[in-house]
Amino acid sequence: MMPTLTPRRMRRAALTTTAAAAVLGIGLTGCATGAADETNGDGAGTVTLAVHDSFPNEDFAAAASAATGFDVQVVSAGDGGELTNKLVLTKGAPIADAFFGVDNIFASRLLENEVVAEYTPEHLPGDAEQFAVDGDPDSGLVAVDHGATCINIDTAWFSDQQLAAPESYDDLTKPEYRDLTVLLDPTASSTGASFLVGTVAEFGEDGFADYWQRLMDNGARIEQGWSDAYYGQFTQGGENGTRPIVVSYASSPAFTVDEAGTASSTAALLDTCTRQVEYAGVLQGAENEAGARAVVDYLVSHEFQQTIPDAMYMNPVDSTVEMPAAWTQFAPSPAAGQTHDLDSREIEAGRETWLKALSEQIGL
Repeated sequence: MMPTLTPRRMRRAALTTTAAAAVLGIGLTGCATGAADETNGDGAGTVTLAVHDSFPNEDFAAAASAATGFDVQVVSAGDGGELTNKLVLTKGAPIADAFFGVDNIFASRLLENEVVAEYTPEHLPGDAEQFAVDGDPDSGLVAVDHGATCINIDTAWFSDQQLAAPESYDDLTKPEYRDLTVLLDPTASSTGASFLVGTVAEFGEDGFADYWQRLMDNGARIEQGWSDAYYGQFTQGGENGTRPIVVSYASSPAFTVDEAGTASSTAALLDTCTRQVEYAGVLQGAENEAGARAVVDYLVSHEFQQTIPDAMYMNPVDSTVEMPAAWTQFAPSPAAGQTHDLDSREIEAGRETWLKALSEQIGL
């Protein structure tokens, strides 16, 4: 996918108050030491939003400040897993007033540790409640966007090789696909962790590790992160890639469309997808709770929601947003009931056991 994308997923990273620009990969490297209490010119105060490292920090801050009247500061705290851990570890002295970017893989950790204040925006998009964590719309975790991790393939490679493309999890273990697949380490990558959840949902706690073993026996390669896999190993991601099968996203093929807009060089295997939902919320103990609520409100506003496809390459929870034509044609979402999912409480309860089993099975 060109141009350069962020390590966690395809993210176009510049927003204005009306639209997303075509700048990629904006991010800050620091982590807030505490929510600021200084006031801006209007006296509304500063509000700090902690985000994962695939967020358009600077441009969102400008847009949200203009929309809310607060001086919005945005700080990065690593990927979704790292962000979650920092929010839990700093409970009682939060690193920010609000957060965005914890997904359903880690959501229950915030709830079990009582990190999130109970707040639900008054004006939620009509379809937002269907993405409520574990069906609880009053948890304080507010769904902002959603997508799916899926196996992606280089369609041109399979055509050139006159080899039928795989379609399912089990296909990846067949001899004709030996040495063609690159996976992500679920201990190091949130995308890899999502794929792991999908395999647990499909093969069960007693069978998923054996499935991973079959993948490894068929020559699958495991990389630490998404960019290493996609750019370093995938045949459509970089000049030196040799593997035409990779873990990525359902939306990825919309970013490999030719200049004429008539074809994409990749496709997502929709029978291998796991749903992801990203949440925002107000942190317990926020110094500027009013500002935190205003920022969460802005994240689910139509103004911001309509920038999500171009700005973050995810689906907005506001279904009235018109999606880009390339998504409709080349990157359809998996159908309801097609994804391989577990609720966040199951994931939180089982994650460490699954990772231990996988480590013992394949030596992660």
